[in-house]
Amino acid sequence: MVREKIAVSELSLELNPTPERAREIQRQIRESIVTEDSFERLSTVGGADLAVLTHRKKLLCVIVVLTYPELEEIERAWAMADETFPYIPGYLSFREGPAIVKAWEKLKGKPDVLMFDGQGTAHPRGVGIASHIGVALDTPAIGVAKKKLFGDYEEPASVRGSRSGLLHPKTGETIGAVLRTKNSVKPVFVSTGHRVCLQTAIEITLGCWRGYRVPEPTRRADIYAGEMKKSISQ
Repeated sequence: MVREKIAVSELSLELNPTPERAREIQRQIRESIVTEDSFERLSTVGGADLAVLTHRKKLLCVIVVLTYPELEEIERAWAMADETFPYIPGYLSFREGPAIVKAWEKLKGKPDVLMFDGQGTAHPRGVGIASHIGVALDTPAIGVAKKKLFGDYEEPASVRGSRSGLLHPKTGETIGAVLRTKNSVKPVFVSTGHRVCLQTAIEITLGCWRGYRVPEPTRRADIYAGEMKKSISQ
């Protein structure tokens, strides 16, 4: 069965939906997530990160695009959007989505895979920000979070590259991986966003390592977001 493509505006730009409406949108997105590799090449990786401009009631998103596997920066873009949805764990994409889409539209060249500092399918309803925005933009996406939002796991070995499964607490289904990116340092939580399988998401995360706990695309995006926030706030 061919699924009807859901409009970007419905998924990412609908402002301040009710909780019931938000859950319904997430249900629709969940049905549209592709958990297999669906991209022709992997020569660039983008990293997205956000900052809150509290005094202006706006959200700032930056996207940094790097070559892969060299990880040389080739482009960066940023955009702001009004803060219209409150901070509610499990619904961050409704808060952050408009700024991400605006930054994405400013990119001259779209990355082959977009990496988020957040969850993909490792989410109570299977739709973290990497899945939500990945489907909305119809682009390959993965989530690499610093903290667990949902699921059970056993601590992986302390050696870089070690991993364990992140499991749904009720069904036992694998919803992500707990990955050690640096020896004896806290792991990160990797999950499929859209059009990238979990194994490939793990490989990309390890391939984006430059000595830090977090992968280089989101690390650089975080630095850029901090610089932009400071500049705009002055």
